[in-house]
Amino acid sequence: MTSPGSAFWRRPARCEHPGAESSWKRNELTERWILVRSSSQLTGLSSLSNPRVARPLGAARRLLGSAAGSPAIPRSPRARPSAPRRPGPGPGPGMAAAPHVAAELLFYVNGRKVIEKNADPETMLLPYLRKKLRLTGTKYGCGGGGCGACTVMISRYNPITKKIRHYPANACLIPICSLYGAAVTTVEGIGNTRTGIHPVQERIAKCHGTQCGFCTPGMVMSMYTLLRNHPEPSLDQLTDALGGNLCRCTGYRPIIDACKTFCNTTGCCQNKENGICCLAQGINELPGFEEESKTHPKLFSEEEFLPLDPTQELIFPPELMMMAEKQPKRTRVFGGERMTWISPVSLVELLEAKVKYPQAPVVMGNTSVGPEVKFKGVFYPVIIAPDRIEELSVVSHEYNGLTLGAGLSLAQVKDILANVIPKLPEEKTQTLRALLKHLGTLAGPQIRSMASLGGHIMSRHLDSDLNPLLAVGNCTLKLLSKDGERQIPLNDQFLKKCSNMDLKPEEILISVNIPYSRKWEFVSAFRQAQRQQNALAIVNSGMRVFFGEGEGIIRELSIYYGGVGPTTICAKNSCQKLIGRPWNESMLDAACRLVLEEVALPGSAPGGRVEFKRTLLISFLFKFYLEVSQILKRMDPVHYPSLEDKYESALEELHSRHHWSILKFQDADPRQLPQDPVGHPIMHLSGIKHATGEAIYCDDMPAVDQELFLTFVTSSRAHAKIVSIDLSEALSLPGVVDIMTAEHLEGVNNLSLLTEHETLLAKDEVFCVGQLVCAVIADSEVQAKKAAKRVKIIYKDMEPLILTIEEAIQHKSFFEPERKLEYGNVDEAFKVVDQILEGEIYMGGQEHFYMETQSMLVVPKGEDQEMDIYVSTQFPKYIQDMVTSTLKAPANKVMCHVRRVGGAFGGKVTKTSVLAAITAFAARKLGRAVRCILERGEDMLITGGRHPYLGRYKVGFMNNGKVLALDVEHYSNGGFSLDESLLVIEMGILKMDNAYKFPNLRCRARVCRTNLPSNTALRGFGFPQVGLITESCITEVAAKCGLSPKKVRTINMYKEIDQTPYKQEIDAKSLIQCWRECVTMSSYSLRKAAVEKFNAENYWKKKGLAIVPLKFPVGLGSLAAGQAAALVHIYLDGSVLVTHGGIEMGQGVHTKMIQVVSRELRIPMANVHLRGTSTETIPNTNVSGGSVVADLNGLAVKDACQTLLKRLEPIISKNPRGTWKDWAQTAFMESISLSATGFFRGYESDMDWEKGEGHPFEYFVFGAACSEVEIDCLTGDHKTIRTDIVMDVGYSINPALDIGQVEGAFIQGMGLYTIEELNYSPQGVLYTRGPNQYKIPAICDIPTELHISFLSPSQNSNTLYSSKGLGESGLFLGCSVFFAIHDAVSAARQERGLLGPLKLNSPLTPEKIRMACEDKFTKMIPRDEPGSYIPWNIPI
Repeated sequence: MTSPGSAFWRRPARCEHPGAESSWKRNELTERWILVRSSSQLTGLSSLSNPRVARPLGAARRLLGSAAGSPAIPRSPRARPSAPRRPGPGPGPGMAAAPHVAAELLFYVNGRKVIEKNADPETMLLPYLRKKLRLTGTKYGCGGGGCGACTVMISRYNPITKKIRHYPANACLIPICSLYGAAVTTVEGIGNTRTGIHPVQERIAKCHGTQCGFCTPGMVMSMYTLLRNHPEPSLDQLTDALGGNLCRCTGYRPIIDACKTFCNTTGCCQNKENGICCLAQGINELPGFEEESKTHPKLFSEEEFLPLDPTQELIFPPELMMMAEKQPKRTRVFGGERMTWISPVSLVELLEAKVKYPQAPVVMGNTSVGPEVKFKGVFYPVIIAPDRIEELSVVSHEYNGLTLGAGLSLAQVKDILANVIPKLPEEKTQTLRALLKHLGTLAGPQIRSMASLGGHIMSRHLDSDLNPLLAVGNCTLKLLSKDGERQIPLNDQFLKKCSNMDLKPEEILISVNIPYSRKWEFVSAFRQAQRQQNALAIVNSGMRVFFGEGEGIIRELSIYYGGVGPTTICAKNSCQKLIGRPWNESMLDAACRLVLEEVALPGSAPGGRVEFKRTLLISFLFKFYLEVSQILKRMDPVHYPSLEDKYESALEELHSRHHWSILKFQDADPRQLPQDPVGHPIMHLSGIKHATGEAIYCDDMPAVDQELFLTFVTSSRAHAKIVSIDLSEALSLPGVVDIMTAEHLEGVNNLSLLTEHETLLAKDEVFCVGQLVCAVIADSEVQAKKAAKRVKIIYKDMEPLILTIEEAIQHKSFFEPERKLEYGNVDEAFKVVDQILEGEIYMGGQEHFYMETQSMLVVPKGEDQEMDIYVSTQFPKYIQDMVTSTLKAPANKVMCHVRRVGGAFGGKVTKTSVLAAITAFAARKLGRAVRCILERGEDMLITGGRHPYLGRYKVGFMNNGKVLALDVEHYSNGGFSLDESLLVIEMGILKMDNAYKFPNLRCRARVCRTNLPSNTALRGFGFPQVGLITESCITEVAAKCGLSPKKVRTINMYKEIDQTPYKQEIDAKSLIQCWRECVTMSSYSLRKAAVEKFNAENYWKKKGLAIVPLKFPVGLGSLAAGQAAALVHIYLDGSVLVTHGGIEMGQGVHTKMIQVVSRELRIPMANVHLRGTSTETIPNTNVSGGSVVADLNGLAVKDACQTLLKRLEPIISKNPRGTWKDWAQTAFMESISLSATGFFRGYESDMDWEKGEGHPFEYFVFGAACSEVEIDCLTGDHKTIRTDIVMDVGYSINPALDIGQVEGAFIQGMGLYTIEELNYSPQGVLYTRGPNQYKIPAICDIPTELHISFLSPSQNSNTLYSSKGLGESGLFLGCSVFFAIHDAVSAARQERGLLGPLKLNSPLTPEKIRMACEDKFTKMIPRDEPGSYIPWNIPI
């Protein structure tokens, strides 16, 4: 019936796929149906691929009949004998010895049994899946549970409730020892291209929800888990399910669209205002969605999708059910080299373990201990991990409150509260509602599903969201030890870990009692974070007041704050002084002053943002005052006054509706052939493979025989002399093969990088924190990292330490040369203008945050000094050049291969080449393959990012807003080496005019040399910074003239045929068209009036509206930089292989190249294949960047195809009805070559900096964006309500890919200008080294409405099919959100009588928004004198 190793279980459906060898059996024990399929249908694991994976049994009956641990379970014949291991601790008192020690770890992965005989407690599931089981679909993104790339589904069976719980989890935080008896499902387990894909995988690919694809498996698994629990989810459940997953490429809209196809809904936002559906009324004067969709082509067709059939899902392995039901419970002990893992399964055994190991942490989800161990170097020799102890999962409804077991996950607590609250009288649920509110934003669903309530409480993190609420709610903790049970209050003494109110070492937390609230008792929760969801709070608070009877006199008051001290802080004295006072404004005023006095925050407090935090303390207090006042008024309208109407908005949540969008693009030319794919929204070539996890990235490649791992030791000082390096202890560790320093690289340690020399490994002096000092090579990643920590370096600090642009200007620390551009006569123009103003704006940097970190594998070939380099880079030729320079080898011996890149954005060029050169040197020196994969924190520390900028301007203008003279200085923070900084400021100067004609312009730019990691290229290459400076100048001119920014932008815009400051001709007709269409499409005038009306009616919430134009020049500045080559082979079966010099990094260039071949050769896309990019097939390639990858390489591919067609024309004309197979075979018989190279020499391009003129660009991308935001003046929070984008894209080759590029860039730009903030210490140490500290936009941040329209093409050009490159331009449009916030803040300040100039720097974080909305609270806080303290961080 089946072959051995072929059991795969799904629930029965009405029919099976044809041809499937399968049969159904019904097992009487479990009342479940089991499908046994043939081995060809299996996914995931092969029992032969790994000796530790047991072969599944042949038949379901045998499987069900075998008990766990039974000798009947066969093992692989190649299983290794048990390795000797260090004995773990013996059993505690009362614990019998042998029966309690598990000989092996047993769990399931994708329906296949895994038996691990020597489970190491330090091994996490992610490396186990990737390295041991070779399931590489689950990706490493951050290692700390912050990005969701490693999401898997964990399923567990509860023998008491008889229910199976499916939940999402971060594999990077799950110790494998915690998985005993669990079933793990990875992306490979739900479908693949060989046996059939799952509807989730299909839809995310076909809805264009993948670009680089690195985050896609995590997205798929989050959505899959949701569907396992809710086959028809609501939109709220959908967005919540994806809240823990980050994507840097797509902008999330297509992912939401894909997931919405599973929702039981139309395009409706599910928020009916005034009882009318948004689609019926149109939103903000827009026609309804349904009407719009009829008139425009769609990006995908839902009708073609596979239906979701819940009966076909992988079922929970019956063997694990039997184990849970029948197997006697016994403590399991797993011992590794350094750590022992004890899993008690009963309360008695847990207490015994705690007596024996009182200092051992009790771990449930590992979300607190895991990051401590990984990022802080904490080590625990023993860990106690309770497993399915019933008493820890209790849910008890008692007369005085709700008791929740400490072992319940936060996700379970959330579900319990959501279920309990509607069933209780409202007055009893105050604390419960506040907890539920915070659980909605606390972390992401993966962490909430893993973290336990008890773990969250016991960790007592300073920014815990729940502890302040549990404390104000008078919750009690039930503790248990061998001496008995006791209860302690969860109060400030407990939170401070006072010995008399804390757990004793041998005690454990069993449960938490949450009292019901009383009548006239009110509890509220507040938090403010850098991002609305999945972000640690900057400040949070729980507040409770009790009035006794309804007389409005305070009987009890409790206020706790998180984020403002070493732990959660209670304003106990303030509360005590306020008891007995009536609930009125004088009480509020007194409360604010008392709290500020009691909760004192020093200027040097960790985390910085001190004045913001002080303001939040009393802003939250004011919100609480308003909330309670509103409820009192509702309960007793006679005795309590109404709030002023304009104050009520302080209590409303920021505008929130479900996401929806309208996308307009031109249909393909009706005159083209039906099979011609150009102009059609074709799915990304690798989309399905992204979604199934089958797309191979650099670190997914299997280990090479005797492969080594390389890791770096980096400088811990920003500017210092290296006194000594001691390698002895590191070299003595087992597994360490070598440690390379600058001495090993003598003679090749300095490489010529683009514009100047760069040192590979620091020798005598270090110039930044994160500079590479030495490279440790070991036989495993674990050993290499251990050894790196043992390298001892002694430094002597040096002066000066220069970190900021201001310090560089002060010390005249610049790289040469300065760049300058002048047009007209600036000095004369200043004499005739009506007004002159001077200003400056500062803009912070940005991290690339590509999802795949820097990755490479170097393989020496063993003969003729040949070497293969598999690397994640945008520039294979450059890697080849740098490696050959280091090895002193000819380029024909070193080949660089790139299949795909998991995001790059400019960050995988220069630093990648340095890393690759060192790795290749190690591989050559040792004669073995060497792999180097940076961890997220290392990557962010070492690689640099977008340049921080300072712009100073002097502008002369007329009273009507017309600018006649502009004099600008740009300063960029280049870091310690030049890298690409000179090119960045050059492009910045050339693009700084944006969409405006400045008749008289002078611009100078300098690169500052500082003691920071070298900054480098990042999407937009200088334009996002200089564009913001120019737009700020325009906005300030408008304010000075008393005009709207829109009017001043319009009057200064280029008009049709004109000339740029560098004297290149420009036709701006499309710019004007984009502007006008954006004004119309966004209903700008109507919405501007609505915004003004809203602002007049609301004091604490403000809306802002801004519209910004775009002129983005496209070109590389030289002819040589634009050359491209391609190679096209036609095989005798008629199939085609194409390769070119472009790198696939998410933008879909390979997909477009296949569209080009399909059009040119008139051959179906399915017959064309593309393997990747290699210097072996295409030599001397240029960098993939600058928005021109498809342009240049497409013209080369087109050239190759036309060469082939010309050769084959006689054959085709003789047999016009033939197939490509016929033509290819005929050509072969006639000795006609079926292979052709194609070449494009580049666009004519030049720039003479001496004369300040040239023709550096081939064409211009025009566009406009209008954004509307709402801000909370009390907290600084903001929400983007709607964005409309109009882009001139020429003739789009693939509208789906091009829309993806525009919206992905827009969201990345929105992050740049609002929430993405890099923090450095005064010593130059980067604090923000991962997603927990550095916040990129998540799904909660995207505009509620995002509408994108492509301008109808109006003219042909000499680009590829008259298309335009769109990779970078859309990023700048994110500043429309910046200026919308600026507009809202201006409205708030105007209402408060603050009429002076408004200076707002980027990024416009909640801190900057709140502090700009000055009011009585910002005036009330104490301020520290600059220089009186050492700040935690400094603005870079």
